[in-house]
Amino acid sequence: MEEVIRSDGRYPPEAFAFLHDGLSHAVKDIHGQEGAPVEDAQRHVSGRQLCLALKDLAIERWGLLAKTVLGKWNIHASIDFGNMVYLLIENNFMRKTDDDSIEDFRDVFDFDEAFDVPVDFDLK
Repeated sequence: MEEVIRSDGRYPPEAFAFLHDGLSHAVKDIHGQEGAPVEDAQRHVSGRQLCLALKDLAIERWGLLAKTVLGKWNIHASIDFGNMVYLLIENNFMRKTDDDSIEDFRDVFDFDEAFDVPVDFDLK
């Protein structure tokens, strides 16, 4: 897998590690306990669901720096998550259903709005 990622060159291996963590996060949120004994088809998440889980995970991990960290990995829009997923699908590291499309990842959320995390300073 690392050879495919490096050969493609758009996103670094660290971005794919984050994608993997986000997928686990999405599966857990949508289908319950992570690693539960269910069939792969029952653990499917949509492109939209994955993007939203990745957004939440980025904010949880990096807070105000989420957009900066993702940008350093060349991730500037939700379609970048789709590009990563479809690279893995095309190389048989992930699977998709007949209903899935890379377009499911397009414009899921606005990066500027999503990562403009308000800071609550209590100056009292």
